[in-house]
Amino acid sequence: MFVGAVFFPLLGASIAGLFGRWIGDKAAQLVTITCMVLAALCGVTLFFEVAFGHAPQTVQIMNFVDVGGFEVSWALRYDTLSAVMVGMVTFISTLIHIYSVGYMSHDPSRARFFSYLSLFTFMMLMLVTADNLVQLFFGWEGVGLASYLLIGFWYEKDSACNAAMKAFIVNRVGDLFFMLGLALTFWTFGSVEFDTIFGSIEQHREATFAGFPAYEVIGVLLFLGACGKSAQLGLHTWLPDAMEGPTPVSALIHAATMVTAGVFLVARMSPVFEYAPIALAIVTVVGASTALFAATIGCVQNDIKRVIAYSTCSQLGYMFFAAGVGAYQGAIFHLFTHAFFKALLFLGAGSVIHAMSDEQDIRKMGGIWKKIPATYALFWIGSLALAGVPLFAGYYSKDFMIEAAFAAHGWTGKYAWFCGMAAAFLTAFYSWRLIIVTFHGEPRADHHTMEHVHESPPVMVLPLVVLGLGATFAGMVFAPYFIGHDWQAFWNGAIVNGPANHIMHDVHEVPEWVPLAPTVVGLSGILVAYIMYMFVPSIPGKLASAFRPIYLFLLNKWYFDELYDAIFVRPARALARMLWQKVDAGAIDGVPNGVASLAVDVAQGAVRLQTGRVASYAFTMIAGLAVFVSLLAFGAVR
Repeated sequence: MFVGAVFFPLLGASIAGLFGRWIGDKAAQLVTITCMVLAALCGVTLFFEVAFGHAPQTVQIMNFVDVGGFEVSWALRYDTLSAVMVGMVTFISTLIHIYSVGYMSHDPSRARFFSYLSLFTFMMLMLVTADNLVQLFFGWEGVGLASYLLIGFWYEKDSACNAAMKAFIVNRVGDLFFMLGLALTFWTFGSVEFDTIFGSIEQHREATFAGFPAYEVIGVLLFLGACGKSAQLGLHTWLPDAMEGPTPVSALIHAATMVTAGVFLVARMSPVFEYAPIALAIVTVVGASTALFAATIGCVQNDIKRVIAYSTCSQLGYMFFAAGVGAYQGAIFHLFTHAFFKALLFLGAGSVIHAMSDEQDIRKMGGIWKKIPATYALFWIGSLALAGVPLFAGYYSKDFMIEAAFAAHGWTGKYAWFCGMAAAFLTAFYSWRLIIVTFHGEPRADHHTMEHVHESPPVMVLPLVVLGLGATFAGMVFAPYFIGHDWQAFWNGAIVNGPANHIMHDVHEVPEWVPLAPTVVGLSGILVAYIMYMFVPSIPGKLASAFRPIYLFLLNKWYFDELYDAIFVRPARALARMLWQKVDAGAIDGVPNGVASLAVDVAQGAVRLQTGRVASYAFTMIAGLAVFVSLLAFGAVR
């Protein structure tokens, strides 16, 4: 069971990828989905056995690295944290695989697509079950590779290729910091094995690197690595462009794999972070800033998938600031509930795009809710969970993180609480802006498109229904275990809170108005969206005209792409052009090419002397003889 949960997706990916042309697309789909169903059965079963049965274990596979006395094992670490991730990833990925049968039904490369999708899942499972940092880094790079393949799946489109390269390159920036953090961890602890690291935390507390506390430097480096994968402020620019891939890819990246890896890393390394207060403060501030930043952009985007993408960026910010104030349990709980409603929203958006003949601009939609009622209802459920409306999954997890920020000591907690509250208002606002503009009002698509609007087939709707159930009940069912008063028994040491960290106690002691505030703010956001887009639809246009600079600032995503283009891209191109023209062509190629040109010139001069005329040769010989005799006579006279 423990091995199957991880390796069944690899088996499906291998069969579909290597033999897809021979067995055909339908067989490739069947194989990968069967393997994913088996993986999900294993994953969900072990989740209950490990987390609720309090039976953690480690399964040894083989030696991964054995060089000069440095040994790293390939083992599957199953504690509560890993079990939560494995159960969630396998379950969500299986639903996305099933949904993809309908969504990708007309694509000519289905075997390749399903192979990549299963490979993506396997790499994420390798990451979350890693028993050491080297194995975790293997999965870390693996999800980066798989995301590159899936974002650029439609490689005949330049935009898809560019988006894939952008995601790959931006993530390499974060991965550099991760590698430095990994190296410093080994230098500090003499090992990359988690058991060894966590068992010697007290022993190395006074260790320093370049005059700084080693734990602080490790924490900052690992967090910077997490910023790349989890699209935090500064390294977030790849995330909206990743929408160029098929919609099931977007759902998998945002709900179960890739972007959640950074949050998992911080939670996994919580024993180190607990003794790195400066690193935690940085995590808090960056996470809170990202939550608010991304929410402001989501309010004005017009691509249905990009709105949801910036929503993911914002929700990841919530998870990071929760971890930053020490509430790692709340961060993982929100990661868990977020997987359900974010997969629901993305796959719901895919259903809308499918119904609208591949149209993604919400300004060209409207008036379709009666034609796709199941998708509409499920989109509502996902949005209710995202906005944190009571009784839905997001209410329990997001509100807990905001309360934890309020309960935290220091200015960083108060800053996170303010950003979290502001982002909660904006999240509710842009969620209902998306619903109203997409589904309500007069139809804005052309007549031909409206004629073909239809509900998705059952193979696409049924996974949405299952996700809708998760988005409704996951928070209610699992909150007592993840963040309740008995959280220590559930986590069983998989997440560590230091002796000075009382956040899990303090969060239950906040004033009575604090838990109510996010709900009031969220409902206010929904009300404002209804007024602006349903009751008085002229307001958005007037506001955009009155505050045009601010509107353009948000529409252009705070001009981060333009800023990076000016700071990094153009100077790099100018330097490359100079090195090519002056150094490469001028100096490196110039010297040997100059010698070659001189030889050619000499040869061409010699060719002119070889006329082939006997008289010319005779004249040359007589002239030469005359010169020779003259020289001899001159020598004799002297």
